[in-house]
Amino acid sequence: MTHPRRRPTALLRRETVAATVPVAVAALLAVAGPATAAGPTGAAGVGDAYFPLAGNGGYHVTHYDLTLRYDPGSRRLDGRAVLTARATQRLTRFDLDFQGLKVTGLTVDHVKAAHRRQGQELVVTPKRALRKGERFQVTVTYKGTPGPVTDPDGSLDGWIPTDDGAFVAGEPQGAMTWFPANNHPLDKSSYDFTITVPAGRAAVANGVLLGQRTAHGRTTYRWRQQEPMAAYLATATVGKFQVEQYTTRDGLRVYNAVDPREAAAAAPVLKKLPSVLEWESRLFGPYPFRAAGSIVDHAPNVGYALETQTRPVYDRAPSLSTLVHESAHQWFGDSVSLTSWKDIWLNEGFATYAEWLYAEQHGGDSAQKTFDGLYALPATDELWAFPPGDPGSGANIFDTPVYARGAMTLHVLRTTVGDRAFFRVLRAWAAAHRNGNGTTAQFERLAERTSGKDLGDLFRTWLYGRGKPVTP
Repeated sequence: MTHPRRRPTALLRRETVAATVPVAVAALLAVAGPATAAGPTGAAGVGDAYFPLAGNGGYHVTHYDLTLRYDPGSRRLDGRAVLTARATQRLTRFDLDFQGLKVTGLTVDHVKAAHRRQGQELVVTPKRALRKGERFQVTVTYKGTPGPVTDPDGSLDGWIPTDDGAFVAGEPQGAMTWFPANNHPLDKSSYDFTITVPAGRAAVANGVLLGQRTAHGRTTYRWRQQEPMAAYLATATVGKFQVEQYTTRDGLRVYNAVDPREAAAAAPVLKKLPSVLEWESRLFGPYPFRAAGSIVDHAPNVGYALETQTRPVYDRAPSLSTLVHESAHQWFGDSVSLTSWKDIWLNEGFATYAEWLYAEQHGGDSAQKTFDGLYALPATDELWAFPPGDPGSGANIFDTPVYARGAMTLHVLRTTVGDRAFFRVLRAWAAAHRNGNGTTAQFERLAERTSGKDLGDLFRTWLYGRGKPVTP
């Protein structure tokens, strides 16, 4: 994610300075579950330190089938969500993350189930208990006027209405504002979307466009995201868009949707998307998905872009560095996802360092010069406010140290082990955890194993040390 409105000021300073100077999901859920659940009741969260009610214990969703109908004029959303899941323990009751919209029906395996609302939790009691290992299907119908959730840092995410539709970006909490979910990066699933909007509007989701059909003044779009995806990376952005579709020479199916008000500014940047993905594939390994693209909306009240899987969503025409950043997230954050929001530097530090590398290899400042400019900032600067490996709370996960000092950590690693070993580490990380999850501790072990060096002091200093490191 990048945040032009609340984007880390060190990144902005860095641009100014530059101008002048696979872990199995089921296994991870099994680890998380017992910390918050015992007995036949699924936990109300997976135990995340920063978002304790995010996700749910006791089951894993393998697939979401979402059918949505949205009217931008009235801002009414009618939805039907079918979740195919597997119980990881015996369940007499379980939760879904779902906030705001009215539930009009709920069944478990086609049998009506009792349910009640408890804050952001939709508590479901099936007619019969579910056995451990049993596969089951939950169908929820709902309606209402969706709106965003306010995050701990004061920003909005989720279903954010715009003047011609909706900007839909769910990091870290917002998925629950428009569909019932197991809303934590630990639980990754495949998705089908069927979205109906007034003719003249487009509805853009993740993955491959399977088809669209217009009848009786409405257009229905069908999308499929086959590779596993965390709920926060799902989108169903609606608006008046100019659409461009093509297939790259590597066989990627690209779908760009651009608000006409942003088209002129976005065109030269989006033209570089294939070459950016090719460059990142050389550095990080094969692109992890079969589709790519961009959603460029006109949403001045949002203030950020998000790496929605396969098709990042931008609140305005992106800069080239932002395109590089969100594209890098397809490897670091989307394919390789977090197990805890505390480890957010694994997403943002890596994507920020991709910006530095791109500049270095395309006629801009070297990564070393960028690093030096940041290191020159005084110890009182917000860059040193907290260590990137321990942001302290959900209010800090999109702040300067996570992005800029996270990238600095990677640069110190690179200069310590050398380019050859460093880029082997990046490719090995993306390959070993492809379509899964990873932790900081796993990355540290991989870096030591791949480089043959003891890196304990490096990570203790740059990821966890308080204040400005004494030496660069």
